[in-house]
Amino acid sequence: MTEEIDRRVLLRSVITAGAGIGFGGVHLQRSAAAEKASSLLAPEPRTEALVFLLEKTPRDQVLEKVGAKIREGATYDDVLAALILAGVREVQPRPSVGFQFHTVLGVLSYHHIRSELPAEDQWLPVFWGIDYFKSAQSSDERQGDWKMPPVDESAVPLPDQAARSLVEAMHAWNEPEADAAAAAVARHLPPQQAFELFYPLGSRDFRSIGHKAIFVMGAQRVLQQIGWRHAEPIMRSLAYALLMHDDGNPADRDDPADQPWRRNQRIAGKIRNNWQDGGLSREATAELLSVFHNGSPEDAADSVIARINAGASPVSVWDAIFCGAAELQLRQPNIVSLHAVTTSRAIHYAYQTTTQEATRRLLLLQNASLLPMFRDSAAGRGGLAEMSIEGIEAIPPEGTDETAIRDIVDGLSGARRQAAGRILGYLEANRSQKPLLSRIRQLLAYKAGGVHDYKFTSAALEDFQHVSKPWRNRYLACGAMHFRGSDGSDNSIVRRTRQALSG
Repeated sequence: MTEEIDRRVLLRSVITAGAGIGFGGVHLQRSAAAEKASSLLAPEPRTEALVFLLEKTPRDQVLEKVGAKIREGATYDDVLAALILAGVREVQPRPSVGFQFHTVLGVLSYHHIRSELPAEDQWLPVFWGIDYFKSAQSSDERQGDWKMPPVDESAVPLPDQAARSLVEAMHAWNEPEADAAAAAVARHLPPQQAFELFYPLGSRDFRSIGHKAIFVMGAQRVLQQIGWRHAEPIMRSLAYALLMHDDGNPADRDDPADQPWRRNQRIAGKIRNNWQDGGLSREATAELLSVFHNGSPEDAADSVIARINAGASPVSVWDAIFCGAAELQLRQPNIVSLHAVTTSRAIHYAYQTTTQEATRRLLLLQNASLLPMFRDSAAGRGGLAEMSIEGIEAIPPEGTDETAIRDIVDGLSGARRQAAGRILGYLEANRSQKPLLSRIRQLLAYKAGGVHDYKFTSAALEDFQHVSKPWRNRYLACGAMHFRGSDGSDNSIVRRTRQALSG
């Protein structure tokens, strides 16, 4: 049987039977909720005015003009919506779903960090993002000044064909058809059903070192905040981004970037029934960490299946995934290893959120398979130190919590591995977590030098809560390799934001 016939069988099982590895079941009948959601897709004039302001205002004036709009009554959600909408309309997610497109990929991280800051600092992350949007917009202009084109309305599928059309177009890597189908999905499917289509697509290949999965998560969570009425341009941008590839159609090749996903579809059914009822196993986590340290993508997936079938909880597998990604920071703290952390956060979110058993199995295997690919890619940029997350030596804190935290953040400016030991020692001594995490967030808001500061810190602080207790402190300690330190003056956005809001 050819690959094309296999694909048709898969699509038929997905759409008619409500099953199918990787895509899950999708109900095609339009519900009352879907009808209502479609009717609310018209843009709000207030948001559109803010988008226009962001697009047209020079960089050296934009924060001040946004501040004036806030003083006139613009809400946080208005500004957040305008930021992501301006990004998807003005910035192309090519040649990689990264680079200047981080103006979109960073929006969730700004929002996440903001929610835990003191009231007087809560506008800082989004204002940082607005300034970064202007930089990204300028970069896009230099590369050809891409703009999101209008929807080809003649190609938009009927409501009961939206899901089928999207799945078929995405499998065929057909950009025009996927664009029209994404518009139909936004108009006619409820949000959760829409994202069920995208969860596996975000993790199906290793192109763009995980940014595709990151965009899926970010799109869903930001839309939950700003409202589904803003979905259409975001979903169109998402479909376009997920189809990023090199020359030639990936559907006609067997590229290394696609091989784990194709294999994991075939083997996901080997996971035992009732696989969620296993017990926590430190041994299983340690064994998987060893595989991530040295093994292949195939070894990683096979080991996950073996440990779960032997009775380990998938929580222990996620402990290994999170800690394996964190360990890469110790071995080589570069841009690739950083994305092992942010990608694992995104895939784990999809794993938690999907309602489809088959999708959940596939995402677990796929994240495990991606870690050796991150490892090898990181090694290609400078080699890997022979360090392990279990080898971090805790440095006991001295003095009060405030003194110990100052010692930690001062070390983040240079002696980062020692700072990792200080974080571990602080947490292992049962010192209060809250002031340490608050200080990490505050330093980020005051001293961020790049969008990856936001993306990494947001991911590390969120997933710290998902790692089980035997591993949690070591996971956070690895964040010392990328957290912002206390050195240097605050970035210029802090001053400009305060002035803009005060008038």
